[in-house]
Amino acid sequence: MSRVDRWLLPDGIEELLPEAANKVEGLRRRLVDTFKCWGYDYVIPPMVEFTDSLLTGSGRDIELLTFKVTDLVSGKTMGIRADMTPQAARMDAHSLKREGVNRLCYAGHVLHTRPKAPLASRTPVWAGVELFGEPGIDADLEVISLLLSTLQAAGLDKQYIDIGHVGIFRALSEAASLDEAKEEALFNLLQAKATTEIQRWVEDNIDEEYMRNWFIELPKLSGSVSTLARAQEVFAEAPAEVAAALDELAELAKVLQPRYPEAQLYFDLSELRGYHYHTGIVFGAFAPGLGEAIANGGRYDHIGEAFGRPRPATGFNVDLTAISQVVEVAEKVNGGIFAPSVSDTGVGTRQWQKISELRAAGERVVVALSGQTEPLLHQNCNRVLVERNGQFEIESV
Repeated sequence: MSRVDRWLLPDGIEELLPEAANKVEGLRRRLVDTFKCWGYDYVIPPMVEFTDSLLTGSGRDIELLTFKVTDLVSGKTMGIRADMTPQAARMDAHSLKREGVNRLCYAGHVLHTRPKAPLASRTPVWAGVELFGEPGIDADLEVISLLLSTLQAAGLDKQYIDIGHVGIFRALSEAASLDEAKEEALFNLLQAKATTEIQRWVEDNIDEEYMRNWFIELPKLSGSVSTLARAQEVFAEAPAEVAAALDELAELAKVLQPRYPEAQLYFDLSELRGYHYHTGIVFGAFAPGLGEAIANGGRYDHIGEAFGRPRPATGFNVDLTAISQVVEVAEKVNGGIFAPSVSDTGVGTRQWQKISELRAAGERVVVALSGQTEPLLHQNCNRVLVERNGQFEIESV
C-alpha cells in the first residue's frame, strides 16, 4: 500500500469533519430531548454483544448486516451492532424487567457489513425509540406520532411517511397454503413491484381464482387513505386477520391526519419492509433528495421470547447521517474568544481566572499556544481577550 493509499478509508466508512459533525450532533441532541419529552428513558447499548443475544429475533436481514468477531476472553462469537432494537429488547426483558409499559430511547453509531443502499454510509449515526408492553393500536399511534414530531424537530418542514401492514400478506399466504419457499418467492416479486411476473407466478402456483385476485391486486393497493376503502372491497372474502389489519390502518389515518395536517401519509399494502422481523404495522419516512428511507419502524411482538419474557413492542430508528444531508439549517456555531499568550505569571493567573469564568458561562475560549498572537481562521474566533489597566475586556476582532 502506498503512502497515499494507507490513509484511505474503506468504501462506505465515513468520518465526520467539524461542520458535518456539529450538524449530526445537534440533531442527536434535539431528537433525544424530543424523545425524553415524550417520556422515553435514554439508554446506551454496548457496541458489541454476543451474537446469541444480539441477533435474537432480529431476522436474517440484520444478521447479514452484522460484523462478527471472536471474543478472545470467552472464545464466543460477538457481533458489532447493526441495529439497536434487539439490544433495547434485551434491556427491557432482562436488565430492567419493568412492569407495564416501558419506553426507551437511544442514539449512536451502528456498523453494517455492506451499505443498505447505493452510496449509503456503513457507519451511520442512528437515534430511535422502542415502546414495550402495549399490544394495542395506541402504541402504534404514539410511535408514529413521535416519528412525525421527530422529523419536525429535525427541521423537515414536510413529512412523508409510507405505511403498510405485514399481517395482510402473511394472512393471505396462510390462506393460500403457500409453503416457505413459495412465500419467499412471492415476497421477493412484491418487493420488486414486478406486476407482470407476479401475475405469471400466481397463475402458475395458486389454483383458486379468488385467491389469485388477492395477490394480483395487492401491489396495486397503494396511495392515499382511499386505498384502504378499495382494499376492503378486494379482500371482502379474505381471512378476518386482513380485515383487522385494514381497520388498524384506518384508525391510524383517522387520528394522524388531524394531528399532522402537513404530513403526507401514503399507504402501501404490499410494503413488507422487515417482513421477517416485524409482525404488524410497518412504516418508513422519506425526504426529498434521498431515495432511501431516513427512518424505519414497526411492530415486532415476538422479540422478547428468547429472553424469557415475550412482550408486545413497536418502535423506530432515524438515520441522523442521512437527515443531516437534506436539512439546510446548519447548527449555529458561536464565534469564540481568542486569549493571547501572556508571559507574566501574575497576569497569566488572572487571565486564566477570567477564561474559566467565560467558559463556565458557556463561551468558547481558545487559548494561544507557542506564542501565538492572533487566532487562526479555522478557530472561528470573532473576539479577543485583552488586558487594560489590570482588567480583562473582550473586544471584537
